Amino acid sequence: MSGRTSESTVGALPDTTVESPSVSAALTWLVWSLFAASVAVLIARIRFGGTWEIPGVVAIDGLTVLMWVVVTFFSGIVHSYSRRYMAGSAHETDFFLTMFGFTVAVGGLVAADHLGLFWLLWLTMGLLMARLVGTVDGWKQAQAAASVARKYFLASSALLGVALSALWWATGATTASGIAAAADSLGGPVWLVAAAALVLAAMIQSALVPFHGWLLSSMTAPTPASALMHAGFVNAGGILLARFAPVVTVDTTLMLGIVAIGAASALLGKLLKAVQSDVKSELGCSTVGQMGFMIMQAGLGFFGAAITHLILHGFYKAYHFLSSGGQVEHTSPTERDSTGMNVAGTAVVLVTGLVGGGLFALLTGKGTSVDSGLLLVLFVVLTTLHAARSAVQHTALSATARYGAVPLVFIPAIAVYALVYMAISSVLSGLPLVSAPTELSVLHALVAVVFLAVYVAIETGVHERSQRLYVTLLNTSQPTSSTVLTATEDYNEY
Repeated sequence: MSGRTSESTVGALPDTTVESPSVSAALTWLVWSLFAASVAVLIARIRFGGTWEIPGVVAIDGLTVLMWVVVTFFSGIVHSYSRRYMAGSAHETDFFLTMFGFTVAVGGLVAADHLGLFWLLWLTMGLLMARLVGTVDGWKQAQAAASVARKYFLASSALLGVALSALWWATGATTASGIAAAADSLGGPVWLVAAAALVLAAMIQSALVPFHGWLLSSMTAPTPASALMHAGFVNAGGILLARFAPVVTVDTTLMLGIVAIGAASALLGKLLKAVQSDVKSELGCSTVGQMGFMIMQAGLGFFGAAITHLILHGFYKAYHFLSSGGQVEHTSPTERDSTGMNVAGTAVVLVTGLVGGGLFALLTGKGTSVDSGLLLVLFVVLTTLHAARSAVQHTALSATARYGAVPLVFIPAIAVYALVYMAISSVLSGLPLVSAPTELSVLHALVAVVFLAVYVAIETGVHERSQRLYVTLLNTSQPTSSTVLTATEDYNEY
């Protein structure tokens, strides 16, 4: 016996009349109104085209209206979910105000053309997300997690400030559109500093390895905040690269470096996910890997594909975070999915992947030439095939039936992916650069071969044979110690 006295860890709920729920109701209604308005603007943009702007301040183009629709939709879902999730919490009003402020900041960011305004909104977005992570001010772990996130976001903002200042110095332009127009003149040390700072800022915001620590330390955030973070906030890295695509495509070596960075994060995220024992940490590592795929697509020169990936991943991850409680409830501790495949299963997956790749190439026209489009098809097939296999593995089907079910799920999924990609590319057509495929080189082939070999090794369970690798991965995926909730009493937010 420990000798500790038993006491309630939650206690009585606070008086909900102290903080009127009218704030949460009003903000939820407002967010859904913004979603409806965004859909109307998107339809108008498709119908009439062009860019609507306040010269030198904001420019509403295809990327802007598309992200308005996506962001307000996700935010509306999270606001509605939070009405019940946060009911009775002493932090309800503050949470809703912060969440709505975050939504407005992201909406402003994707419309901002002036470099100063863009930077200010990037900084604001990060600070508000850190505040959401530390919503519960009574938890020292939550405050520690917020502090960790804030440091990373401030570093990202500082790097973005360096990049924008260097670009202003090199071009004399004070707007993103002005920099895009002057991109042909970029080069030399100043450009290199700007491009490197842009990539690093995107890596931090999207929680790519080795900057994934803030994401895995943010598990104290309320589940709705986690959903907004993983479905929206981490996508900012892809949006940044798409907005400044003319800058990062100046040099093919830099583009290859971005592909390698994304590939490393995609593989490490998949490995880190394999050693997690709780749902939210597993989803967090999955996000690290998926953001790697997104950055890879940008590095291949297909910025429309990167935007497509972040949108589809947003839907996928928002659903999984908001339903994470149900996953815990329905998962038995004795259940264990084997990652290994027999010869028949491998053959089915291989043939299915080849058919899906051909279908994607047929529908999009990518991969039909000897350029980086071939790698785009490869990576899209791998991500979609993995999602299809994961969906099938969580069914009650027998092992043999699962192999037959994979093509039935995968083929329609990759067809939808291709059609969504084409539709999004059409909406983005007014951007300075949507697609810039590069010639394949020996280094591209090397990255692809290494990636595929490691990916197959993970899928077949080869990594599970090394205890040293397991320990290394477990240590690498540990959150900052001060953010870990270790006692039952720590969960009392009241």
